[in-house]
Amino acid sequence: MEPTQHSPVLATLTVGAGRKYVGLAVTGALAVALAWLALSPQPAPLKMRLLLLALAAAEAWIVWRLYRATQLRLELTEAGLSDSSGEVLAPMEQIEAVDRGLFAFKPSNGFLLRLKTPGPRRFRPGLYWQFGRRLGVGGLVHGAEAKQMADALALFLARRDGAED
Repeated sequence: MEPTQHSPVLATLTVGAGRKYVGLAVTGALAVALAWLALSPQPAPLKMRLLLLALAAAEAWIVWRLYRATQLRLELTEAGLSDSSGEVLAPMEQIEAVDRGLFAFKPSNGFLLRLKTPGPRRFRPGLYWQFGRRLGVGGLVHGAEAKQMADALALFLARRDGAED
């Protein structure tokens, strides 16, 4: 969903460079450590070595996914929430509520959107995840930008819900 003249970008959410590189380094270090343990000369059963190699490969795949996901940014327009690749995460008419409370099951530095209908399962490490009617936005993003986006969404929803009554 590209913003148009009729749909200006209300808020943008990006991943912080420092957080991105620390996240990649820590996750990559775990992959290297698992591979090192699997290939070390100390005696270990073959099944254990294979398990460690499989875990190292899975962790390397997560590092790649994290790297790809942190290249994107999220954009909030009057039409809804989308990422910079054009994937629409939540059309505005599907957003039921924004939850950014202390005890909400949300990503770090982020917020949770409750949607009216379930969407596809998707996961972009460090940026967002969606399971059913819940869309968690945040992770490695700037906290101030996430708060601004959540406030803009809450204001938009309050206006929309006030107009419907």
